[in-house]
Amino acid sequence: MLTKRIIPCLDIKNGRTVKGVNFIDLKDAGDPVELAKKYAETGADELVFLDISATEERRKTLIDLVRKVAATINIPFTVGGGISSVEDVDLLLQNGADKVSINSSAVKNPQLINDLADKFGRQCVVVAIDAKRIDGIWKVHLVGGKVPTDLNLFDWAKEVENRGAGEILFTSMENDGTKNGFANEALSKLAQMVNIPIIASGGAGNMQHFVDAFQIGKADAALAASVFHFQEIEIPELKKELKRNNIEIRL
Repeated sequence: MLTKRIIPCLDIKNGRTVKGVNFIDLKDAGDPVELAKKYAETGADELVFLDISATEERRKTLIDLVRKVAATINIPFTVGGGISSVEDVDLLLQNGADKVSINSSAVKNPQLINDLADKFGRQCVVVAIDAKRIDGIWKVHLVGGKVPTDLNLFDWAKEVENRGAGEILFTSMENDGTKNGFANEALSKLAQMVNIPIIASGGAGNMQHFVDAFQIGKADAALAASVFHFQEIEIPELKKELKRNNIEIRL
């Protein structure tokens, strides 16, 4: 059995780590380089860096900051935000990223998933899907959750797998920042539908929520931000709790 992974997420705006609720009301959460270093040292399995305003501001990811973060950590590093071409990914990989996360650009140009998988390998391509329920149906949203689409979460997840995505990062927008737990029902359905790892995102508030994401939601990894940034949960303690619940995790 593959070990489960704990992944802190650095949402970046104007060079700082920020955190909001339901994708709005952003608050400063600290220096991304310092946070990255701390997480690598305290047992995070991977790190995700999302330049959350790059797409909306129609600019590329903050390469200098990516390079600085990469230089301070020794764990797998995924970067997203403003990525729309093979060239963008090439540059990020040259500057320390191990994987890239694409979201809006993948919906607008699904062939990009194929192109990236062909050029860099599936293991490099994470497709992030932000979704929320509208009239009971999970709909995909773009541009940091600001633009709704008619795409169904589950149909899109199956398509991105078929096109070559190596992982799916699923964020439930209605759970995001609420600290009420992950969207385990949707996670479990995703896990049954696709054969690539699912990263759960949106809603972590306590250690039991992580246990539930793995046991009920069948997630392969769980991503969180504010509970780690504001020391509400320490990663070493979280991992011990997961171990106590017979969840395979790297201590």
